[in-house]
Amino acid sequence: MRHRLLAAALALAVATPALAQDAATPPKRKSAKEIIDAAPASAWRDLDPANTLYMELPAGRVVIELAPGFAPEHVANIKALAKGGFWDGLALYRSQDNFVVQWGDADGDDKAKAKPLTAGARDHLPAEFTRSDKGVRFDRLPDADGWAPEVGFIDGFPAARDPKAGKAWIAHCYGVVGAGRNNAPDSSLGAELYAIIGQAPRALDHQLSVVGRVVKGMELLSVVPRGPDPMGFYEKPEQRVPIVSVKLASDVPVAERTPLQLLRTESQAFRDATEARRNRVDDFYTVPAGHIDLCNVALPVRTPPKG
Repeated sequence: MRHRLLAAALALAVATPALAQDAATPPKRKSAKEIIDAAPASAWRDLDPANTLYMELPAGRVVIELAPGFAPEHVANIKALAKGGFWDGLALYRSQDNFVVQWGDADGDDKAKAKPLTAGARDHLPAEFTRSDKGVRFDRLPDADGWAPEVGFIDGFPAARDPKAGKAWIAHCYGVVGAGRNNAPDSSLGAELYAIIGQAPRALDHQLSVVGRVVKGMELLSVVPRGPDPMGFYEKPEQRVPIVSVKLASDVPVAERTPLQLLRTESQAFRDATEARRNRVDDFYTVPAGHIDLCNVALPVRTPPKG
């Protein structure tokens, strides 16, 4: 009996240093990519074809998710214009460095040359700069923001909120798409659109009607040659990038669509991936930042796995 107890005690003494060493070694923290790659199927949502635009350029397809929850009347007009083929044959006619790429009818201000709006499209819309935050799911980030009291995500879009005013709006982050206007707040139709290609110009927040954001194909817009100062409008028609077509994904045969899924911002995987980006700990990042900017939280997009 004594021999057995002694043997057990010796075994425990040998094992104890190893256990202590294991306890002292913190578990390896997963990177944002590892977290996203391991996200369950329930954490992903399919892109809705009825609220998705395909802009076909000579270089490829740009996929835009529309935001009817923020700008319903603009989105309705955009859908009517797309169904009527309004943008087909028009062009990207502006590319301003560190700011925007803009497309539509470059001759739109000339009544004699302007392309008429298609059937079903309205020629006057209200300004849709903000929306009510009542009854809206707001996946808030804890990080401070210099442009709004609170920031986070609504319907997957990077959003800002002012609880006292009861208002929310889409933030002008990289890839966000808005409707160009003149000085009058209600002078946009959704016929002239722009996408942010530079550092987030948050001063534009709640100044324009934001209609969506690019979810695939930003590399096709960000490499467009820059136009001349001061605003990047091309001086010659041959400098413009032609638009082959703009269509709703729901009007494109299923076999020709681009299947995409977006990570749900209310999912644990999204929260964990955001935290991994907020506090990066690996062989390169030696000092965790402890902060992340709203516009640096890119929404993960993937092609649905087969099977």
